[in-house]
Amino acid sequence: MSFDSILTLGQTALELGLISSLTVLALFLSYSMLNVCDLSTDGCFTLGAVVGASVALSGHPFLAIPAAMAIGMVSGFVTALLQTKMGIDSLLAGIIVNTALYSVNIGIMNGASLLNLNNSDTVFTKMRSVLENTPIAGQYKLIVIIITVVLVAVVLGLFLRTRLGLAIRATGNNPDMVRSSSINPVKTTIIGLCISNAFTALSGCLLAQSQKSVSIDIGTGMVTVALASLLIGGAFFGKGKIPLRIFGMVVGAFV
Repeated sequence: MSFDSILTLGQTALELGLISSLTVLALFLSYSMLNVCDLSTDGCFTLGAVVGASVALSGHPFLAIPAAMAIGMVSGFVTALLQTKMGIDSLLAGIIVNTALYSVNIGIMNGASLLNLNNSDTVFTKMRSVLENTPIAGQYKLIVIIITVVLVAVVLGLFLRTRLGLAIRATGNNPDMVRSSSINPVKTTIIGLCISNAFTALSGCLLAQSQKSVSIDIGTGMVTVALASLLIGGAFFGKGKIPLRIFGMVVGAFV
């Protein structure tokens, strides 16, 4: 194997790892902060990829990103509603939503199992056009992904320092104390799962536009990969402050 091939392989691994890190950050919020094991991750990841690809196919690659995040928030809202209002266990609620999302995703894809974006613009092709004839033109995918991950990590870190973010963290640590402090744990759970699922859907959207295709099983196993990355990141930086722990999640995803 040539040196150029090794560099290309390393860059591809870095790109995929950074995209996956968004899902890891989602589980960091729901599992580590909120203490909710959300098993709808696979379906939500596919949902974001399918919606993002569909919007990109209609000629709006940038609009695909907020569209995917919005539909991810809807998925998180349904999962949280099953847990908080219907009293369903978090594991079972995630399984129910994940199963239902399979049919939803097939419906969005009009019964097909594959969407092809080869003839459509994506955020990556737009960046390639911007960087054309520059020394970093070959790293256009990596640049888009790094910008996205940095923005999400910064926003998440700042959010967890707000009053609402602290309430979400407290809900995961001690729900009884939160109730005694006149904070509604139902509200914090719903908001936390909506945000985490938005990150998961964003991850799926970026992967779909990066590889310019979406299959119905694109999200299969993502919850396993994300949880493993979460544990790896926690082993390295689990004892630090929130910014360091967020950085650890990104490192864990790459590892």
